[in-house]
Amino acid sequence: MRVVWGFDNPPQLRNAVATVGSYDGVHRGHRILLDEVVRLAKECGGESVVLTFEPHPRITLGNDEGLRLLSTFEEKCRLLEAVGIDYVVVIPFDKAFSQLSRETFIDDYLVGRLGIKQLIVGYNHHFGHNKEGNHSFLLQHGALQVVEIAQYTDNGNKVSSTTIRKALSEGDTALARQMLGHPYIIIGMADEKGVVATDKLKLLPTNGEYVCRIDGEECRCKIADGRIEQKYRFSQKIEIEL
Repeated sequence: MRVVWGFDNPPQLRNAVATVGSYDGVHRGHRILLDEVVRLAKECGGESVVLTFEPHPRITLGNDEGLRLLSTFEEKCRLLEAVGIDYVVVIPFDKAFSQLSRETFIDDYLVGRLGIKQLIVGYNHHFGHNKEGNHSFLLQHGALQVVEIAQYTDNGNKVSSTTIRKALSEGDTALARQMLGHPYIIIGMADEKGVVATDKLKLLPTNGEYVCRIDGEECRCKIADGRIEQKYRFSQKIEIEL
């Protein structure tokens, strides 16, 4: 998978199928869209593309109080690559970009710079300044082939980043893992005492001791007041799976 920052040197895409979003956690609901992107790209001999944001739009728009993320950028890329995505295009979400009209985003960026042919969107997808763009606008605009994916539920329960955050905040890692469709990943650096430092916006489960896997081995880690302490000590980058 190739990661491209910004639009100054866009990749040369032949017949790209894309989706746009934060994709925090890359959960089972996201997978419905992402799997469709990969399937359609293979069907037409093109490339599967995810456009995502860095930093998170809420940070740029100044409403990031209490923001906690299921995935750091590195973790998100790891998960998207596992899905089979060919390209991740990172949108530098600054004030100027937040002011782009829905028409400009489609005509100048998706079509003009990237040459996107098909766009896969979720049932509640919005884009452009003040979120004026939606599925209806895309159909009327006609610049892209558009596929809308219905809301995904698990036995009647809504699956979303919000519901997964709630499960983790209550220490229910089993439910979070069920909705994610994969273990909850925490990538960080461990010091000589086994304390793992993570991104300040990374959501950690509530205080407690958890069974986890590190480098394929089952062990336990303790989470207390935003700190992770693990049984085995490493002074290197590690990946914890809860």
